[in-house]
Amino acid sequence: MNDSGMVTLPADVRRRLDIGAGDKLRWTVDDEGTLEVEIVRERYGAFEDAQTASLGDDSLDSYDRAGYEPPSEEE
Repeated sequence: MNDSGMVTLPADVRRRLDIGAGDKLRWTVDDEGTLEVEIVRERYGAFEDAQTASLGDDSLDSYDRAGYEPPSEEE
């Protein structure tokens, strides 16, 4: 990890997990401190011809690009 908190995945790990340019990693830590990493496939150019759809006024605050909705603060 560098000073700004960026993590570098070794090339052999990226190849083994088929992680490519544009893919995202979603990091989750549970109450016991276990770290889980989910690969969110977002290859560059994969949806160049797709039509966009509105998610509503709060779409940028409530959803990430993969449709993940964070739990509410009340939970």
